[in-house]
Amino acid sequence: MLKQVQVEHPLDPLLRIDRIPHIWCPGCGIGIVLNAFLRALKELNFDMDRLVVVSGIGCAGRAAGYVNADGFHTTHGRPIPFATGVKLAKPYLKVVVFSGDGDLFAIGGNHFIHAARRNIDMLVLCVNNQNYGMTGGQLGPTTPLDARTSTSPYGNIEHPFNLVHLAAGAGAVYVARWTVLHVRRMTESIKKALLKKGFSFIEVISPCPTLFGRYNRMGTGLDMMKLLAERSVVMNFIDPAEAVVDLRDKIVCGEFVDTEKPEYTEMVYRLIREKSGREVTSIVES
Repeated sequence: MLKQVQVEHPLDPLLRIDRIPHIWCPGCGIGIVLNAFLRALKELNFDMDRLVVVSGIGCAGRAAGYVNADGFHTTHGRPIPFATGVKLAKPYLKVVVFSGDGDLFAIGGNHFIHAARRNIDMLVLCVNNQNYGMTGGQLGPTTPLDARTSTSPYGNIEHPFNLVHLAAGAGAVYVARWTVLHVRRMTESIKKALLKKGFSFIEVISPCPTLFGRYNRMGTGLDMMKLLAERSVVMNFIDPAEAVVDLRDKIVCGEFVDTEKPEYTEMVYRLIREKSGREVTSIVES
């Protein structure tokens, strides 16, 4: 009689297994991004007790609930202010915001700009699928010109954000873009950002075959992955303004910013120490 052997997936300890399987559609790339994030944590042997994962509303926002670490699923557009509060209260924690292009750059856009400007120590992982995937495939702030969505049936006439240009202009100290095909490069980029002091931003272009792909007759999830393979080009440290995302022409990927400058939380605590005359490691404890 054959004996059944229970085999553990190498990433199981980093996941809330009771919440698996996930809710993402076949062909969606969000699971690939989550996999790269977890592999980065594993390869760094990152202390999960020092990690907080925060997300907003949207398909990518469900990721926070699958990671076996402290986290919070916030209201729409509010993961960054919540993450800011966590970082200020307990600065020894590493805060990661894992969310989508609509949540982070539509209703949450102003929060993103000012967190980058202040250089608050957090990593923002943005899965960009060019539409609001969870709520019906509506037009979003990254929807390409002429693209069809449920709210732009005749084609989009709004210019989309170039997210890496926006992040760099707002003051982020690390900025990169990959597609879900660039798994190893993405993983290495996440590792670098997790160790970086300051506001880091990584955009990941992902297919949404269920809605964006269907409205624009882009075929199956595999067809959309093939398109990413054909159109992607890596151009490290070029001007982010020139790092375009054009699904009809080319998708420029790479690392664009990697610099250093004073971090906001450290400056806040230095001010507290100077004014109080005592050592403070957490606002919660002060």
